[in-house]
Amino acid sequence: MSPPDAHSDQLAEREVETAPAVRIQPGHPFPLGANVEEDGVNFAVFSQHGTRAYVCLYDRRDPSREIARHELWERTAHVFHGFVPGLKPGALYGFRVDGPFEPSRGHRFNVNKLLIDPYARAINGEVDWKGPVFGYPLGHEDKDLAFDERDDAAAVPKAVVLSDAYDWGDDRRPDVAWSDTIIYELHVRGFTMRHPGVPEHLRGTYAGLGHPAAIEHLRKLGVTTVELLPVHEAVDDAFLSDKGLRNYWGYSTIGFFAPEQRYGRSRQTGGHVAEFKQMVKACTPPAWR
Repeated sequence: MSPPDAHSDQLAEREVETAPAVRIQPGHPFPLGANVEEDGVNFAVFSQHGTRAYVCLYDRRDPSREIARHELWERTAHVFHGFVPGLKPGALYGFRVDGPFEPSRGHRFNVNKLLIDPYARAINGEVDWKGPVFGYPLGHEDKDLAFDERDDAAAVPKAVVLSDAYDWGDDRRPDVAWSDTIIYELHVRGFTMRHPGVPEHLRGTYAGLGHPAAIEHLRKLGVTTVELLPVHEAVDDAFLSDKGLRNYWGYSTIGFFAPEQRYGRSRQTGGHVAEFKQMVKACTPPAWR
């Protein structure tokens, strides 16, 4: 079943309605994702078979409300890219990519569906499985060969534009020989929830793992290296959400470069990433001796 021909025209009309008074510039294809520059943000997303790509910006106070849509006109080696002048860190965004809907060839492009940037450094919000987040209407007689025209942005998490700037102080890379390495695998929430020395208000968080009591415990064990169970952004599967449960282990990843937001304390958009970096800083020399 092919999508209706009218959907591209509807998209163009919506773009005119939401685009701010700013002209997107060509930008550059590398690095991928959203990268903060001196006077704006460069966006780049790979799609070998896509025909048009867009970056959509969302209201930080109401992430379901799209406030701007820019087509990434430039394309270099299958990478769509563009530079949005004036955009600042903290902006919420997602991608849309148009292209062929040919399931028999593995192509299921649907511009009505918002895509999470695979290179996002932070993700805000969670998947709402009650929304039209699938590319096809559930229960349709054509099953997954049907085409869903409904927009799912309100039910999809948004990526967060973040700067790489951070004061690492005198932090440095550990220099431990493999013959002296002792690896301790732990779960951020499980470890900090059960450690009696971690203050109650920090348990279950990155800050809890970076607390001196947690570090001292590991140091006394002779641990040289901590290996964390998944701390990248994961999704709670629908069958868990329906039961009021959560994905404790975090293996259903939706963002390999975005720290899991549920282990943060900050209410600021993307603030949990700074907490993650502070945890790393606290767990490396000169603190770890």
